[in-house]
Amino acid sequence: MKDLAIKPFPQLLAGLAALSVALVLSSWIGAQAIRDFKQANDVLVVTGSAKRPIRSDSIIWRLSVSSQAPTAQAAYQDLKRQTQRVQAYFKEQQVPDPAITLGALETYAIPAVDANGRETGQTLAYRLTQRFEVRSEEVDRYTQLAQQSADLLNENVNLVSDPPQYLYTQLGKVRIEMVGEATQDAKARAEAIARSTGSTVGVVRSANTGVFQITSRNSTDVSDYGIYDTSSIDKDITAVVSVTFSLK
Repeated sequence: MKDLAIKPFPQLLAGLAALSVALVLSSWIGAQAIRDFKQANDVLVVTGSAKRPIRSDSIIWRLSVSSQAPTAQAAYQDLKRQTQRVQAYFKEQQVPDPAITLGALETYAIPAVDANGRETGQTLAYRLTQRFEVRSEEVDRYTQLAQQSADLLNENVNLVSDPPQYLYTQLGKVRIEMVGEATQDAKARAEAIARSTGSTVGVVRSANTGVFQITSRNSTDVSDYGIYDTSSIDKDITAVVSVTFSLK
């Protein structure tokens, strides 16, 4: 009877020992999993930027002439004279015909009003406007021409010259290059931050490109929607990228 009572104890001890080993192992696995999960979610978000000077390679110059007379016929004849003078001026300045676009003739009837400011139903005068648009890659030349065109005012030409618009036609290519430069800047900043914490930068988890800022040279203007300055020949283009790196 004693032998039968003692035999189960070695089996019980062996079972307890196996259970202890299993608990220790599962605890280690759990701790390792938690540590791996923490490392997998240990990231660093850094903003990088790149700035490059550019010079406009295209110009758009818009101008117009207008005439006002009591009758539409009289206004048209005067406008025709002014339009021909502007076209002659373009030829004198050797502006090629393909560079010039004539807009549709604009006609506006000015209503007559009484002493109380109410319209009488009659027409006081007619105002006609002819618009021109000049496009060229000769930025400096047409900038000077736009400034000189004011001389036509001395010839009884009612010229209105808008400030030229300056564009850069290589933006598509430059944007791609600058996103790469901004990303490299973000990586360099991330590595500097990681070194200070004893970590190393891993792979890129995600990247978000911000809006591009195209501003006049040395301007500090920024906008959440981006800026595209067309008033200046010399500009700066700035790209911003937000990059999320994993940390080791």
